[in-house]
Amino acid sequence: MTTRSNSSTKELSAELREELLKVLKARFNKNIDRHKDLEWANVQAKLEAQTEKLWSLYEMERTSGEPDVVDYDKETGEFIFYDCSAESPKGRRSICYDREALESRKEHKPQTSAMEMAASMGIELLTEEQYRGLQELGKFDLKTSSWVKTPANIRELGGAVFCDRRYNTIFLYHNGAESYYGARGFRGWLRV
Repeated sequence: MTTRSNSSTKELSAELREELLKVLKARFNKNIDRHKDLEWANVQAKLEAQTEKLWSLYEMERTSGEPDVVDYDKETGEFIFYDCSAESPKGRRSICYDREALESRKEHKPQTSAMEMAASMGIELLTEEQYRGLQELGKFDLKTSSWVKTPANIRELGGAVFCDRRYNTIFLYHNGAESYYGARGFRGWLRV
């Protein structure tokens, strides 16, 4: 993606829409095992009808998330996209968990938090269950880790959780929500 979108209106230019659709189609076709029995034409029709969702997918792509279709909800008729980059998205690392955690830091504050960044992009953090589902589609976060949506009871006590894949096993860990590391970002998801 070479140029920026208009974040105030959450719209993409015709050129960016076309470029993004080409990237998403190529990824869809390259990774057909992630979405067997789904057809790109149906996905594209949904995307073209919901330009605000295209903007969110553009933001996922711009921050190196490599979004791809991973499921279809038959009840709602929605396609589900996850960040499918091999490692935690580069453009979303070195951030703490949420605004409260960011404000609690006295020094060396990161620029933003995972929850704030996801909200600004119009996406949500993967839950632990969704993260484990993603790992059934490939091997992700072999060198990095990703914040996942933290249960309220853990967050109320100051903690947050993240996951990674090591030794061919998916691990769930905890950390203070205010912590941040160069190898930890977050993965998001979006319904279209």
